[in-house]
Amino acid sequence: MKIESLEDIRKDLIVEKRVHIFNAGPAALPISVLKEVQEHFLNFRGSGMSITEISHRSTLFEEVINDAIDRTRRLLKLSNDYHVLFIQGGASLQFCMIPMNLALPGRPLTYINTGVWSTKAIREAQIQGKDVRVIPTSEDRDFSSLPTDFTADRQASYLHLTSNNTIRGTQWQHFPDGKGIPLISDMSSDFMSRPVDVKPFGLIYAGAQKNLGPSGIAMVIIREDMLKRVPGSLPTMLKYTTYRDNKSLFNTPPTFAIYIIALVLEWLEETIGGLKEMEKINKEKASLIYEVIDKSEIYQGIAEAKSRSIMNVTFRLPDKELEQGFLAEARKNGFEGLRGHRSVGGCRASLYNAVTIDSVKRLVAFMREFEEKS
Repeated sequence: MKIESLEDIRKDLIVEKRVHIFNAGPAALPISVLKEVQEHFLNFRGSGMSITEISHRSTLFEEVINDAIDRTRRLLKLSNDYHVLFIQGGASLQFCMIPMNLALPGRPLTYINTGVWSTKAIREAQIQGKDVRVIPTSEDRDFSSLPTDFTADRQASYLHLTSNNTIRGTQWQHFPDGKGIPLISDMSSDFMSRPVDVKPFGLIYAGAQKNLGPSGIAMVIIREDMLKRVPGSLPTMLKYTTYRDNKSLFNTPPTFAIYIIALVLEWLEETIGGLKEMEKINKEKASLIYEVIDKSEIYQGIAEAKSRSIMNVTFRLPDKELEQGFLAEARKNGFEGLRGHRSVGGCRASLYNAVTIDSVKRLVAFMREFEEKS
């Protein structure tokens, strides 16, 4: 696809009546999924009811949630000792549930601190009075890189890491060796974006609003042996065993969100062709923007090259005035979500699964033309 000028982009925006979405979350959803929801919203599978009106105890919804679980199993090649759970509260609730459920008596909890979300997870464990051991990284360089040389504590209950860091734009290309202790990972922002060997992980969790669906729910993948750690004294809704024993239906779950997740997983499996194909597309998208940054005189990448994320491309411009001008002009031309996180500023293009190569090529054309005019 060739983009001639910004005028071409503006004309397409008028015709299509949709902007190019680079939001960090809630993020873009596949157009085909949105159209499917729209087409069947008032009459779901001939029931005469909307998906938002059917009972979560009905056969219709049982088919929806089972489909989401089955597709997750196939996409990640999960063995039978892993359970797929849906838990409200997003990834942030998991920050406290994990130490509550999985800390072993007399053994420390190890966390790799790679930025804001790791820090929040660490704080929730500390609030509970746990023995938390923190592996520092590049905090002195604003978390611009990930650690490459450290030794895992073999006595730890688990080793927790954030697989992709949305704010600074870093991502683990190869996961650390837990030396036999289970890995636990917040994969909210790169879940289902690439193949993952799940065997070293005792638990994986992901807020849905990046690559899975709407906000307000997290998918948790937990290994059976980890469930044996869950204390019986915990409140019912804060125990992983409650969700395992009741197939995520102990109470009324966010049925609409789970329905969209099932559709997104169907799109990923049947339209995209699986995680290997998705990874190829995501790498291509990221490389297009990094190429512009690396050759630019005004765009300055934030993450060190060896730690760069293919999900969140972060960059700055030489001064605040030019940066604000870039963001304003981008929005005028139909590019939404390019402002960096409120805690750090700058610019950020989030390239989650549903962001198309077409949108990325149009952004690249805009970036180049903006630089030429600056």
